[in-house]
Amino acid sequence: MAVNNGKPLTTADIVKITAKTTVLPSKRSEKQARVALATFDLPYITFYYNQKLLVYKGGVEEFGDVVGKMKEALSAALDEFYPLSGRLAQDEEGVVVVDCEMGKGVEVVEAEAEGLEVEEFAEGDEPEEIMKMVVPYTGVMNLEGLTRPLLAVQYTKLKDGIAIGCAFNHAILDGNSTWHFLTSWAAIARGSPIPNPPLHNRALARSTRVPLTLPISPAAHELSDPNPAPASLVTHLFSFPESSLLVLKSAANSALPPTAKPFSTFQSLASHAWRAISRARRLSPGDITFFAVFTDCRNRLRPPLPDSYFGNLIQAVFTGTAVGPLLASPPEFAAGLLQKAIDAHDEVAIVRRLEEYEAEPKMFYYTDAGVNCVAVGSSPRFKVYDVDFGFGRPERVRSGRNNKFDGMVYLYPERDGGKGIDVELTLDGRAMENLEKDGEFLLVGRN
Repeated sequence: MAVNNGKPLTTADIVKITAKTTVLPSKRSEKQARVALATFDLPYITFYYNQKLLVYKGGVEEFGDVVGKMKEALSAALDEFYPLSGRLAQDEEGVVVVDCEMGKGVEVVEAEAEGLEVEEFAEGDEPEEIMKMVVPYTGVMNLEGLTRPLLAVQYTKLKDGIAIGCAFNHAILDGNSTWHFLTSWAAIARGSPIPNPPLHNRALARSTRVPLTLPISPAAHELSDPNPAPASLVTHLFSFPESSLLVLKSAANSALPPTAKPFSTFQSLASHAWRAISRARRLSPGDITFFAVFTDCRNRLRPPLPDSYFGNLIQAVFTGTAVGPLLASPPEFAAGLLQKAIDAHDEVAIVRRLEEYEAEPKMFYYTDAGVNCVAVGSSPRFKVYDVDFGFGRPERVRSGRNNKFDGMVYLYPERDGGKGIDVELTLDGRAMENLEKDGEFLLVGRN
């Protein structure tokens, strides 16, 4: 534990806030004053701000200039991604909208943590208390976008680099749109044009207006959860290089007949993790376990929507089984369950899910994902290490504490540019201890 004059250092000593400002779009927009949220957006009202941390080497000596240039680029990026500078609101019918009028803006925080080094974030699992201090809006529910900015950014000066923490209101955008914004902002900071301007017409995804009765407060919603979260959650990062993924994929596909559709890298890795996590939880053979994949629906709609669609276009795809057959069967059993569920989620299934929600809107809890759940968000296809603001690729990209419930998985591409996958996994503390002793799980997860 770090000390100062014989006293333990608090997080306030380690990370010091030096400034807070508001960044507005660089010019008044004549675009839509209000954007109604689509049905795809609404289930995330009672989730939490989606947090990302990008850590970079260097830039310490020019920290003030770097931050100034990035704020200018952020202002220009908001001209195109204008909903991020608004606030949530409800219209006269109770429909949730983004009020995009000028004068609201994005919250920007500047901080110093010169006792922390880039390597601590890049190579290890930084303590939760430190992550809270470098990534804003920990514990802030998307519902609070009624009064808070929809995007908050924190620049933290480290001993040998810069940490950029971002918190996005998940009710207005998914992972695809998050990284679309970040790569566009970075392009502007480098002096380049945005390669793919955002598409803001949410009626293309769903034009139905859905009035909502919102919780009176985030605390009231959480208190009504019939299944409170475990007291102890632990997050660790496991790296699976390409060679390990090829082993998993080969094992899952080895017994398939030649005419069968092969399992993807994702399905092979996901089935491996699902089985290992079920072992680590010490579940009984008769216990049920669920797997949820937050699937991008852009290419599944008819007509499909482009990657540039700005908003949420994801739905959770579920499958489940008893633990006994999951663990007793070869890898292709679990991979087959995942493949079948993902392939079945076509336009008909998507629209059916939307209609069900519109007929009976619900404020969700994490436990709605199912008992003994493993849930995968993010995607290794997102080019997270291409976010270069003019001082190189990030040394590491991580998620903040928000939306990390028992069994939540975030997938990222390996940082060295190869075809490996990093698995950021959150589990109950005892299950994580068991997983870290599981030789079958770890064998292929080691370089």
